[in-house]
Amino acid sequence: MLKAFPKGFALDATHHPHVTMLQQFVRTADLDKVYEAVNKVLATEKPTSWKLRAYKYYYIPAPPVGLAGIVVEPTEDLHRLQQEIIDAVTPFTVKTGTPAAFMSTENGRDIQKSLIEYVAYFVKIAAGKKFNPHVTIGVGTIPYLKKMLAEPFEAFTFSPVGASVYQLGSFGTARKELEALDLTP
Repeated sequence: MLKAFPKGFALDATHHPHVTMLQQFVRTADLDKVYEAVNKVLATEKPTSWKLRAYKYYYIPAPPVGLAGIVVEPTEDLHRLQQEIIDAVTPFTVKTGTPAAFMSTENGRDIQKSLIEYVAYFVKIAAGKKFNPHVTIGVGTIPYLKKMLAEPFEAFTFSPVGASVYQLGSFGTARKELEALDLTP
């Protein structure tokens, strides 16, 4: 994808591959409480034993480019975990934030206004029945992404190997790990 759109990003130490369970604004002073609350949820779950199925590509247009990813089949386990995390984190959330809440390489100029709105309304627009688990894989031109979607996708299964809280960056990428959480096997 980077060959077709060099201004995109690679999955690397500052663009972590992940399946997003929740995006919300929280006060920096409450981060330790968030970590503790989510760790309590994870202690009751066994996500490393789950078999998740990745089954197709997708992209979200943001002309002249789009954000590409691989869609993961929603499962009862994912839905339950997401709701438990929402319930645990809700006491610490705030209504909205500014570009300063994100990891930025351009003093906030690279943080999309639509991203701020997406994070602010994530629970209403991207949770529960609207949950679309996926792994973001990059940014590309619309013609490139349309071609990518037309190609066959070989489905595969995987299991979660970790859980973390991240500070988001441009396009909602997991840019800076704030805390690695505890997963029990």
